[in-house]
Order: sequence, then C-alpha cells, then structure tokens
Amino acid sequence: MSRMFNAVGSLFKRHPFLTNSAVYGSLYVGAEMSQQFLTKKVLVEKESLKEDIDYPTIGRYAVMGTVVYAPSLFQWYKWLDGTFPGTAKKVIIKKLVLDQFVLTPYLLTVFYTGMALMEGADDKFLELKQKFLPTFERSCMFWIPAQLFNFVLIAPRFRVLYMGVCGFVWVNILCWIKRQQTPQPVASSSNE
Repeated sequence: MSRMFNAVGSLFKRHPFLTNSAVYGSLYVGAEMSQQFLTKKVLVEKESLKEDIDYPTIGRYAVMGTVVYAPSLFQWYKWLDGTFPGTAKKVIIKKLVLDQFVLTPYLLTVFYTGMALMEGADDKFLELKQKFLPTFERSCMFWIPAQLFNFVLIAPRFRVLYMGVCGFVWVNILCWIKRQQTPQPVASSSNE
C-alpha cells in the first residue's frame, strides 16, 4: 500500500499538471455520474420511470473538469501560493478572499456559459443570469471552510487533488443546482 502512495506521490512531483488534470477531471465526471445515478436510478420509486444515464452530459462534464477547470485551478494555486506563501493568518485571509471573490465568479461564469455553449442553448447567458447569485451564496458556505483547511494544512503540490475531492462534493451540489428548472423568459408581445 505504501508503494502505491509513493508511486502516486511521484507522479504528482514529476507530472503535476497532467496528474492533477486527470484526477480532477475524473472526480468531476464522477460527481455528475453519481448525481445522475441517484436522480435517475436510486431515488425513482417506479421501475418504469427510471431513466438511462445521459452520457453526452457526462462528456460535457469531462471537458469542463479536465480541460477547463483543472488547468485553471492548477495555474491559480501555483500563482496564489507563489504570491502569498506561508500559513500566517494574514496570508490565509488574503488567499480566502481572493479565492472566493476572484476565482469563484470566474469559475461559475465559465461553468454556466461553457455548459450552455456545449449544450447548444439559445441564450448562452440565461442560466448564468438566473443561477449565479444563488450558486455563489452556496459556494461561500461550502468553499470558505474547505479552503481554510486547504490553505492551513494541505501541501501546495496536493492542492488541486484536495480541490478535486472537495470538488466532487461541490460538483454534486452544482449538478443539482444546474438541474433545477429556471423560469423561461416570456416573449414580450407588443400591442402598438
């Protein structure tokens, strides 16, 4: 078992970007897969109402988690740890504030607009407009404590992996929020 941990640790040291991207992307996909499994198979009482897993959606989450989020997080934490090294209270507060109020709005914007683009939505910004604020509020409740733990106790080379594990939980929340119906805008009729 210790040999396996050493091998994994070695991969993170030799190929941190690729390893973090693969792990984060896998956890991101796992979150969507678990959401679909629960909502389409487990929580459905009647067998006739159970649905198949939506693999195109899982593919979109794979792209978002591996190609978009993982590189963004990798570069962000590399910059953040380089700019604000250490675990002093002032440093941690700076990291928490920057993480929540700079990175999170960017990630939520990329998530909702990126998914809308991949889904071929007519209005690429509608879901972002409708869900950004409630998602951001939930994000604050989830990520501020998670990041406090991250910045105090997690070694920098394992930050994206830790974020992946937290992300698995968070993406389950995000998937749930994304599945919530949004009111469609009513077409205005002009009576002139």
